[in-house]
Amino acid sequence: MSANEDQEMELEALRSIYEGDESFRELSPVSFQYRIGENGDPKAFLIEISWTETYPQTPPIISMNAFFNNTISSAVKQSILAKLQEAVEVNLGTAMTYTLFEYAKDNKDLFMENHHPVNSTISISNIISVDTPSTAPSSKKKDKKEQLSKAQKRKLADKTDHKGELPRGWNWVDVVKVCNIYILVFSKLL
Repeated sequence: MSANEDQEMELEALRSIYEGDESFRELSPVSFQYRIGENGDPKAFLIEISWTETYPQTPPIISMNAFFNNTISSAVKQSILAKLQEAVEVNLGTAMTYTLFEYAKDNKDLFMENHHPVNSTISISNIISVDTPSTAPSSKKKDKKEQLSKAQKRKLADKTDHKGELPRGWNWVDVVKVCNIYILVFSKLL
């Protein structure tokens, strides 16, 4: 069989196996993501597998660069990728995407045994504070745009035609009220 036929058969198999599985995502017909672990699990991670043109005779591209994996240290990511590459070498020449996802699921605890969540916001702020010279806070304050509450936004949307334009005659009531006031004032004067 040719590589394309193998890929088509594996694609059909993956779609039928993972149908309804929230952890599986087909990014394209040759690229897939699988979340190992449950949402909210600090040891959960995401694997992305992309097929090359000659897959399965050549190894797929395995990546852990998804934003979901930001709390995992690069050393742990490299360790997981190395273990997955070993599994790729064993399965080279056969359809292996399902096998790799299942291998990762079965060995999740082993893969993540050295995992200590990295708080990316702290590391970024530390980098910023190290790179920028310490200066006195500037006296200029940026003007913040006024924030509207949900009720204010809803009221504004109800007044407009959802294009930001007021409907024709929106202020006629005010004109009529002013005219009535003038009529009352002039009638009392006469």
